Amino acid sequence: MPPETSPSDTDRRTAAEAVAELLAAARVRRCYTVPGESFLELADAVDRRGDMTLVSTRHEGGAGFMAEAEGKLTGLPAVAAATRGPGAANLSVAVHTAMQDSTPMLVFLGQVETDHLGREAFQEVDLTAFYAPITKWSTTVTRADRLVEATARGLRIAVSGRPGPVAIAVPGDLFGQPVGAPALLPGAAPPRPALGEDDRDRLARWLAGAERPVIIAGGGARGAREELVRVSERFQAGVYASWRRQDVFPNGHPLYLGHLGLGCPPQVLAALEEADAVLVVGSRLSEITTQAYRFPAPGLRAADSPVAQIDIDPDQVGAVSGVWLGAVADAGRALRALADSPLAAPRRDFAPAHRAWLDGTAAPAGAASHPGGRLHPWAVVEAMRSVLPGDAVLANDAGNFAAFLHRGWRFDEPRTQLAPTSGAMGYAVPAAVAAKLVEPDRTVVAVAGDGGALMTGQELETAVRTGAAIIVVVFQNGLYGTIAMHQARELGRTAATDISGPLDLAGYARSLGARGATPHTPEEFAKALSEALGSDLPTLIDARTDPDVISPGATLSGLLGGHGG
Repeated sequence: MPPETSPSDTDRRTAAEAVAELLAAARVRRCYTVPGESFLELADAVDRRGDMTLVSTRHEGGAGFMAEAEGKLTGLPAVAAATRGPGAANLSVAVHTAMQDSTPMLVFLGQVETDHLGREAFQEVDLTAFYAPITKWSTTVTRADRLVEATARGLRIAVSGRPGPVAIAVPGDLFGQPVGAPALLPGAAPPRPALGEDDRDRLARWLAGAERPVIIAGGGARGAREELVRVSERFQAGVYASWRRQDVFPNGHPLYLGHLGLGCPPQVLAALEEADAVLVVGSRLSEITTQAYRFPAPGLRAADSPVAQIDIDPDQVGAVSGVWLGAVADAGRALRALADSPLAAPRRDFAPAHRAWLDGTAAPAGAASHPGGRLHPWAVVEAMRSVLPGDAVLANDAGNFAAFLHRGWRFDEPRTQLAPTSGAMGYAVPAAVAAKLVEPDRTVVAVAGDGGALMTGQELETAVRTGAAIIVVVFQNGLYGTIAMHQARELGRTAATDISGPLDLAGYARSLGARGATPHTPEEFAKALSEALGSDLPTLIDARTDPDVISPGATLSGLLGGHGG
């Protein structure tokens, strides 16, 4: 705990110390950063507190992804701090991820000294303008005595309504200035709106009277999993998980319809195509979730639409699809109200053929004995399912390898998926580090391709230093696979997508102080995974996969040949 202070000590405290006190009062527990000269006093103030942890990372992108993952996992903002132009630029990818994922985050950006502002001083960038499009609120504070006020406001904005990141740029000379006013508390966020009784009754009658109702549930419903299950069962409505929100609903439930992700098979989309009632809850209906804005019911007038939408953000309600009813409400409160409705639908066997497809074995015959000395991606996922506990937290990166994970892994437990809807490469390893720091007793696994793993894989050193015994599974196929697939399909050739390999990624991990393994068979992979579960050190497992198996439904050679090349 922080040392006790007398009134005279309090009068002499710095703006940085006041900010750190406010952050601690708001239950911010970690600040992730690459330290910079523009916020020396802030880093020092956080480090000296007993109720907060300063985590030094190897790249600002890693710091940002860690803060984003912590916010996604806990619902509370973590802090990411970076300095001036280069640091702020490196951090921005993670902040954009937080914006697209509706993740609360508080960002401090060290700026040039007050007297130098506007002169294109060393590393100066207009940080407020730079961050404005990728944050809920971006500001530059120019007075030390207003810094606590701005921080309190930022904390409220980050968690109010649709959560998201907030950026506060601070000239480097402000943090060390004395401030005498007592620290402000962040204040309560505005009450989250409930579903009106009339809207609840209209929705309940609509769902109860529908013949083929479905629900699309997004990140806004993540904290209301039990209520979502109750609603789906009461109204016998099948449930889709929106893009990379697969843990919103238990995947083994009979009413689960699948994941609206990239390259959805026709079997997954069948129930949505046939639905006569589509309730969208806590989802902004992104391009991926809607399959390039094909579903649900694009272009219909509101009066003709079979779609109703509940969202905390009024700008999202009806923005993508015409809706006959749009309600601005908290997803959890709305689902709770619907679950308690006296109306219900008769029990029915929902899409049995579809359910049989979902429950079938994902891996094709022969995946375990794949020829050519490389592992089949399905065999890697199957081994993960056989070894890892069901409540393991999976942080997955961007890349074609993820399609195998999305289809093959079953997210039956809540808060088990950390994945960027922005498609940001380099997310998995730092996100896993943060998850392990937040919940050290849970198994945490980063799943990445070799492209993403080598963008932020250096954060394995951060994992070693902080005692975060994560497991990193790398699908190494020597390709930027997603782009290679698009090139082969559209151009009949590939360009700039071959990356050197196979690389000794296990040796790379060992050079950073972690453990490393390079299995060559599914059995060796499962053994390495089992050993990693029992280790106190982070472990990287280099699964060298066949580059020709480019996606669950295509081979690279087949795409190239089909183009006539």
